Amino acid sequence: MNARSIHDLCAAHGVPVFCGGMLETGLGRAANLALAGLPNFTLPGDISATSRYYARDITQSFELVDGHLIPPTGPGSGAVLDLDALDDVTTNSTLL
Repeated sequence: MNARSIHDLCAAHGVPVFCGGMLETGLGRAANLALAGLPNFTLPGDISATSRYYARDITQSFELVDGHLIPPTGPGSGAVLDLDALDDVTTNSTLL
């Protein structure tokens, strides 16, 4: 919501924006891809492929296709959580 508002404010004033990220899991990567697809994101982004940082992620892998990452098309961010991968990296599930 806040990122979209900043995008819209910048667009209204002719200020181009960019989106970047590196170490987020597929959940964050999918959100960055969705955000970077908005029309005023005209500057090159730095959202990297999953395999650059992770051998296995907690979502589907996002990899370069002809130098671009393709945003997922599913509902919400489009990220599909891999529950087995999440279980493998979960160290504590007790709510405080």
